[in-house]
Amino acid sequence: MRLLVTGAAGFLGSHLCDRLLALDHAVVGMDNLITGAPANLAHLEHHRSFQFVRHDVSTFIHVPGPVDGILHFASPASPIDYLEYPIPTLKVGALGTHNALGLAKTKNARFLLASTSEVYGDPLVHPQPETYWGNVNPVGPRGVYDEAKRFAEAMTMAYHRYHSLDTRILRIFNTYGPRMRPHDGRVVSNFIVQALRGEPLTVYGDGSQTRSFCYVDDLIEGIIRLFEHGSADPTNIGNPHEFTVRQLAERVLALTGSKSDIVERPLPVDDPQVRQPDIALARTTLGWEPKVSLDEGLRRTIEYFRGVVARAGGRGA
Repeated sequence: MRLLVTGAAGFLGSHLCDRLLALDHAVVGMDNLITGAPANLAHLEHHRSFQFVRHDVSTFIHVPGPVDGILHFASPASPIDYLEYPIPTLKVGALGTHNALGLAKTKNARFLLASTSEVYGDPLVHPQPETYWGNVNPVGPRGVYDEAKRFAEAMTMAYHRYHSLDTRILRIFNTYGPRMRPHDGRVVSNFIVQALRGEPLTVYGDGSQTRSFCYVDDLIEGIIRLFEHGSADPTNIGNPHEFTVRQLAERVLALTGSKSDIVERPLPVDDPQVRQPDIALARTTLGWEPKVSLDEGLRRTIEYFRGVVARAGGRGA
């Protein structure tokens, strides 16, 4: 197939491009590079089946020729990014999704929306099944991302119901791995970089809040299965094994050999206290569940960041 990946230069988008090309698809990668990194796609510069287009999908999207599928990953996705770019985050969730859906309708292409576990907000149901409607503060600082994705889901379902478009909605839980940015505000990259530099690991609150961490290779496998075999219903893709943030910090210290301390800072506004996917739907409909353990995934990610820190002149642990 010939596929369009928006947000192609991002952490997840670039890994997705790699996997789709490995499956012999032709890929058009689109990104405005507001948070994406050209280095994530540099190895594909001369790939015969890959084309990169620098474009903001919040404006009209034109892709000449046939398009069989659109995988819409364009959006700032880390807390630092969507707090720095609140209006572009809302625009890409609303206008960008509308434009991508319009292109899918024109091309008669399958459409996959990269949504997020943030649609559940600070959940009152645990773990979170797809049937849970969420507990989101629409006017809080995180609302620009949460509500952009909730609107994007509603728009996707409207196109599915009204235009009979073949759609998928992917709800992504915390994912980590190589190509994460060292200062993107995500907890795994924060801890690893701090540990490798011998800096204190910053825990917000007392570190008792929980997260579920999925290694990127597992997530990409889930995305491929959902795109190929899924239904229009939202589907959680994530690792159901739950850890406290403090436990994660301790694992990073152990695996890096760092002697850094753990320090506590005030909790951000509307920070979720629990986050764990119910993946029963993905197990039964896609035959998918994660395979990579937290320790193994952290080892691979630490190895990647050792190179990043070394190139930046940071001190190793």
